[in-house]
Amino acid sequence: QVQLVESGGGLVQAGDSLRLSCVASGRTFSSNAMGWFRQTPEKEREFVAAISESALSTSYVDSVKGRFTISRDNAKNTMYLQKNSLKPEDTAVYYCAARRGRLLSRTRHDYAYWGQGTQVTVSS
Repeated sequence: QVQLVESGGGLVQAGDSLRLSCVASGRTFSSNAMGWFRQTPEKEREFVAAISESALSTSYVDSVKGRFTISRDNAKNTMYLQKNSLKPEDTAVYYCAARRGRLLSRTRHDYAYWGQGTQVTVSS
């Protein structure tokens, strides 16, 4: 089992930056590929970014490329999502997720473990 706890959400203005954190506990964190997803009341949960277990591979949805950076610190069992140049359309509940395997995935159903989510609201 892997338990995930997100933090760092909040209310910001367009153009601001925010860093989300996801702390993992349970089985070995460094063996799991990780990802960030987001969801609004109007949309299904969508992929944002993913990172392999070694951090050598990353992937982003096109709408956040160049603005968001995913990273991880395996020594601290923590994954991050640095979000710059935030836009109102980035408003959502952000979830971190962990796979059982090492390879990253953009597919929601490939992730076995989920955090409770953290709200990010970007005002215009």
